[in-house]
Amino acid sequence: MQADWVAATVRGRSMAQRRLGAGACRSLSTLPNLPAAVEALAGSVYAGELAAARTLQEAQLATRRTVLWQLRVLAGWLPANGTPLVRAVAARFEADNIVALAAALSAGTPPDEAPDRTPGPSGRSGHSGHSGTSASTPFDLGGLATAWPRLRTAESLDTLQPMLAASPWGSPGPADSLSATLPDTLAAVWLRRVASAAPAARPWAVAAAVLLAARLLLVDGGRPTERQVSLLRPLIGTGWTEASSLPELLLALSPAAGQALAGVQDPRELWRAEAALAGRVETDGFSLLRAGLPGPGVVLGAAAVLAADAWRVRAALAAAGSGGGGSEVLDAVA
Repeated sequence: MQADWVAATVRGRSMAQRRLGAGACRSLSTLPNLPAAVEALAGSVYAGELAAARTLQEAQLATRRTVLWQLRVLAGWLPANGTPLVRAVAARFEADNIVALAAALSAGTPPDEAPDRTPGPSGRSGHSGHSGTSASTPFDLGGLATAWPRLRTAESLDTLQPMLAASPWGSPGPADSLSATLPDTLAAVWLRRVASAAPAARPWAVAAAVLLAARLLLVDGGRPTERQVSLLRPLIGTGWTEASSLPELLLALSPAAGQALAGVQDPRELWRAEAALAGRVETDGFSLLRAGLPGPGVVLGAAAVLAADAWRVRAALAAAGSGGGGSEVLDAVA
């Protein structure tokens, strides 16, 4: 038994027990409108952040603020050698802060007026904050930040680029294309960090890398930068970079990596693969939570279950906001 992990293990399991759950999310999705859905969550762990939400964007944003707060609380119970694990998981929020800052600087908009980039149920990259209801308020990472306190002082893309290059995020590419390439570059860095910090999360990172590559090539119609290819190489190799169709992409991937696209016949159906990945993360998270001995695996499992639950809540909120009647996204992970 890793005695120094006992407190974090107990706390993680307790937090996971407070999740909303698949059944409650299903019921939530059938409510007639967003206000009804927000009211239904009044007694949940999401209530505090949701209290002032008035739009779907704000409500979905609140679920992410809740997850970040849960990670910060969990980090407070970790032994010193456990902090890098939760910091790696929370780096997704820092990446979203950076992306929003770059977009604001590119547009000549003050950072506190930057547009929201909140992800939908599919988990696409986004930006939000922890406190308040403003969609442009950066996430408050507290002690889980790695470079944000310094990066947020950048006054232009020309100053942000070298600051990023000198940070744990590494070189983001040329400043003149930063706002276009940065979201995928930082997503790739994050996947590498999670896979390195938590070997049990590597299969999730591989699957997410496949979906990132598929979206970049087949939906956005772009080509990866050299930096992006280098970052994704340890996860999915390099043969995928010239694929122009799903069959070509599948041929370029290993059979294990290709499983991330199982059942997808058209790039427009990638959301189904994203939903399947969310379900896989949740299932694996529960398995880690049931591990017999305290340790980092249980903490990773708690983080995975909490993130998956928030993903389900976002899907349910979107369904309710569109008039209820259920959610095709939730059906995909039933």
